[in-house]
Amino acid sequence: MAATTVYHWLMATPGQGDPFDRHLFASAIAIAKTDSDHSLAAALGLSAENLAALVGLHFPQAPGLLAGLDPDDDGRLAESLEEPDLRKLLLDHRSHGLIAEEWLAHIIARRSLQPNHLWQDLGLTGREDLSLLMMRHFAPLAAANVNDMKWKKFFYRTLCQQEGLTICKSPTCDSCLDYIRCFGAEEGASLLAI
Repeated sequence: MAATTVYHWLMATPGQGDPFDRHLFASAIAIAKTDSDHSLAAALGLSAENLAALVGLHFPQAPGLLAGLDPDDDGRLAESLEEPDLRKLLLDHRSHGLIAEEWLAHIIARRSLQPNHLWQDLGLTGREDLSLLMMRHFAPLAAANVNDMKWKKFFYRTLCQQEGLTICKSPTCDSCLDYIRCFGAEEGASLLAI
């Protein structure tokens, strides 16, 4: 099934939870289903138990989504050295302490390992969706991104600063030759549409 088909199928099924959160999860699930190298749980960075809980809450009429799910699949096992640190950064900056924010922290950390803009690798329609996600669910972290730096760059810069590492070539971003790489437009099509 194509990612857009999965997304529309999920959004058409009755479910609970905030409509925007359903959109976020449907987008991430749809794009993760295109990852042939990983199980759905691993592509989202969730345990099988957490994936089943997420689907049960937001998409209870889509049980086929979990067909073949290995109950021992622990997609939370880190695939990079920085993934646990990024997950912790997000968890430490949750807005409300909701289980949805825990799921999102795992999903964002895992999907951040992909090569595209983060909003694309989350299956979202544009950067605006990602910024709204951050403002709603990780408000303290979103507030710290005062200059609207690209989210992946911002996450990794924040992690480096926490470790006391200097990664910038210039004392201020405005005078840096790489300014456009950190703050430029994030153009491109949604990966769900491709």
